[in-house]
Amino acid sequence: MAKMYYDSDADSTLFDGKTIAIVGYGSQGHAHALNLHDSGVNVIVGLHEGSNSRAKAKEDGLEVASVSEAAKQSDVIMVLCPDTTQPDVYKNSIEPNLLPGKTLMFAHGFNIHYKTIIPPNTVDVSMVAPKAPGHRMREVFTKGSGVPGLLAIHQDASGRAHDLGLAYAKGIGCSRAGVLGTTFEEETETDLFGEQAVLCGGVSALVKAAFEVLTEDGGYAPESAYFEVMHELKLIVDLFYKGGMEYMRYSVSDTAEFGDYTRGPKVIDENVKANMRDVLSQIKDGTFAREWITENDEGRPTFNRLRKENAGHPIEKVGKELRGMMSFLDDSD
Repeated sequence: MAKMYYDSDADSTLFDGKTIAIVGYGSQGHAHALNLHDSGVNVIVGLHEGSNSRAKAKEDGLEVASVSEAAKQSDVIMVLCPDTTQPDVYKNSIEPNLLPGKTLMFAHGFNIHYKTIIPPNTVDVSMVAPKAPGHRMREVFTKGSGVPGLLAIHQDASGRAHDLGLAYAKGIGCSRAGVLGTTFEEETETDLFGEQAVLCGGVSALVKAAFEVLTEDGGYAPESAYFEVMHELKLIVDLFYKGGMEYMRYSVSDTAEFGDYTRGPKVIDENVKANMRDVLSQIKDGTFAREWITENDEGRPTFNRLRKENAGHPIEKVGKELRGMMSFLDDSD
């Protein structure tokens, strides 16, 4: 059984007198940097000269430098720029400053697992991955709590990589909620599978298919279809989040619960599981990673086409109109 770690397991004094470089200041970057800063850690944010985030980071009271300078000045380098830009940023700005004894960290294992970044064996390589978007991670931290996180060690040159990883997790608040020990392989492959099969790909495809069946085959109003298959989805997900499937079924009507048991397996059947196994196989053997890397190398033609096509789906049009009348959504973030 995987081990969980909490505040009492972490020694935050390991960062006394040390500097942590946060490379990137987007959703994750700003949360990591500010949470560490509030925890009393010396933080420097590494951004390229033309970054629009430079002014924001300075306004937030943080020291800002080029990625190269931040890497040079720091003992720990946390890489939080997008997966697709990390290899170039690492090669040009981080690797030349990655002296023996330093720690290289990530919040997602993609580039280490698929070997697009290969660090020298003289440094620790670890991962602390909060299980929440950055804005949520920051919000919860400021309220005195934290979001769960994952901890993995790829390379332990110092013999202290695990302890340093726990200290980092404590600095950003994850050990307040619990930190799960894992591996780069497990985090990368389960994260990609979750995104593709359920959280993004699976849910989006299911919602669009249901909307199309209601409007095209059933002849129902798009507005009614939108409310049923997208708007109310949040209500169900919130119940899942709070108490799992049992709590969801307790909260809905008996009619809905019976439909869940008897009709759900007709929609998500063995064919769907077979397709999921194929998705997982392509993640494990590197097919998806190679496809995504090539897609970026070629200027993202498929990505840009699919983004445009999906933005034009009828459910997006009717949803935008309906949400425009829901003033309460402005207060829901």
